[in-house]
Amino acid sequence: MQQKAIVITGGTSGIGHAAAIGFAAAGWSVAICGRRADKLAAAQKEGKLALAETVDVTDPAAVAGFFGKVRGNLGHIDVVFNNAGAFAPATNFGDLAIETWRQMVDVNLNGAFYTAREAFRAMREQSPQGGRIINNGSISAHAPRPGAASYTATKHAITGLTKAISLDGRAFNIACGQIDIGNTASAMTSTMSSGSLQADGSIRPEPTFNLQHVVDALIYMANLPLDANVQFMTVMATTMPYIGRG
Repeated sequence: MQQKAIVITGGTSGIGHAAAIGFAAAGWSVAICGRRADKLAAAQKEGKLALAETVDVTDPAAVAGFFGKVRGNLGHIDVVFNNAGAFAPATNFGDLAIETWRQMVDVNLNGAFYTAREAFRAMREQSPQGGRIINNGSISAHAPRPGAASYTATKHAITGLTKAISLDGRAFNIACGQIDIGNTASAMTSTMSSGSLQADGSIRPEPTFNLQHVVDALIYMANLPLDANVQFMTVMATTMPYIGRG
């Protein structure tokens, strides 16, 4: 049986890195991309990954070139984890800089579109036809944090993108789902233990959960046959302020 292949964007840190190592350990052939060559080389060595390329997802030509290399090296693409994204510092909406807005849209939405489009094209053209795209959403795709308009808007847009890909992919055996992730325990969330801004203006600590649970969820989604799909999955710390936020 041919080894399954997955492509992961933003694979040098956090969720992307953990997913790359987790899928490689589970026997998948893994291709990753990111912006930092040293981090890519370290991840490739650590997980014995098939491919690790420097790519700026805001550059559509670079994304297309990366997928060309993936197809040349891995052949059939079974899953693409559309993970690359960015955060912006908390800023009241009235003070949000135009440049910050544009940067967030360029990375979180345009980059996700460029990646999903190349994935869709590859899956439509390959034989056997089809595959699965998993978009990394966020709980902010459903409920915003204060001072996070640009991030929230892009993540709400990812939900629309997921639905559109799911619909257009039916004719080509392409499934698309979304994983919405809460506060994982990582360097990025380390400040949450000392306190995060809440909707009532207070600063309170927030619980986190082990990143391995996200990897396990992704592997479950990826291993489904193409006639089954997790359309949306939320993975979060049980008591974090999401349900009832505000």
